[in-house]
Amino acid sequence: MEKNYSLEFKMGAVSLSEQRGNVSLMAQELGICKESLVNWRKLHKEGKLTKEKQISSDPIREELLRLRRELEETKLRT
Repeated sequence: MEKNYSLEFKMGAVSLSEQRGNVSLMAQELGICKESLVNWRKLHKEGKLTKEKQISSDPIREELLRLRRELEETKLRT
């Protein structure tokens, strides 16, 4: 079954993976497959990720991503 992720989730995942530099680990932490993250990074680099239609997604997953992003930013500050 293919999951649909919001544009915000994809952009956040791409941003975090670029900060960390480890796509496999980031995908595992976010609970997504590595291939999806690699594809999103490619689309982002090509400027195509922002042109996608935003699809409504699971609000719990979005909150989880937001909290993980916040935690990562906090870790980077310390």
